[in-house]
Amino acid sequence: MAPAAASGGSSLPSGFSVFVTFPDLLFIFEFIFGGLVWILIASSLVPIALIQGWVMFVSVFCFVATTSLMVMYIIGTHGGETSWITLDAAYHCVAALFYLSASVLEALATIMMYDGYTYKQYHENISAVVFAYVVTLFYVVHAVFSLIRWKSS
Repeated sequence: MAPAAASGGSSLPSGFSVFVTFPDLLFIFEFIFGGLVWILIASSLVPIALIQGWVMFVSVFCFVATTSLMVMYIIGTHGGETSWITLDAAYHCVAALFYLSASVLEALATIMMYDGYTYKQYHENISAVVFAYVVTLFYVVHAVFSLIRWKSS
């Protein structure tokens, strides 16, 4: 299969075709699971403020940016210009790196809070780690296919 066919073509979708083309379909999963990370971090105790502050920043930033891009694609703001393909690839690469760093740091914070916290608090943080790694996977896959689309444009 050609790279353009694997990535849904060499142009960005507009309208509701965003929800049926790959990798743009991943916006939905990034939105849902990124929101879960945000909620879990916001509701958990903060044993190490600097680490979980970064995780909170990444989850909120990526949630807002992903939502904004998805809405702009739906309303067709990009107008089919190739500069938006570059923006899409760059954003998803940065988001993947941010979420990878946030996932590792949240795992570190969770390991460090093993003693001295309740069962519920510890498991909230474990859930945040799991969902952060799932979102990282979605962003990495989206970044790879966005780079393939960028290369073929």
